[in-house]
Amino acid sequence: MAVCDTCGNDDQNAFSITRGSDTGTFDSFECAIHTMASRCETCGCRILGHGVERNGTLYCCAHCSQQASAAAQPAPSAPVIASVPDKQVSRWKDDGGAISS
Repeated sequence: MAVCDTCGNDDQNAFSITRGSDTGTFDSFECAIHTMASRCETCGCRILGHGVERNGTLYCCAHCSQQASAAAQPAPSAPVIASVPDKQVSRWKDDGGAISS
């Protein structure tokens, strides 16, 4: 019998998985996934399928990949202030930068 590397259960049906130079012994796929599956860089969930790779980083889905890409974009520049006699008028609203009329 072999002992699971994740939970320590001594099981006669334990199996080994090798990935590259890493080998683990497990009593269930749940334990194997917990120990060996990659994590999404955006949400942290385990990647059980192919996932999405962008610039060498793994994500669980296209949505998380896009979220990471959007977060990496430079911050928008400061709002433009137009000078009007006797007052300042901001041309940017607080709702994402739409120009007011």
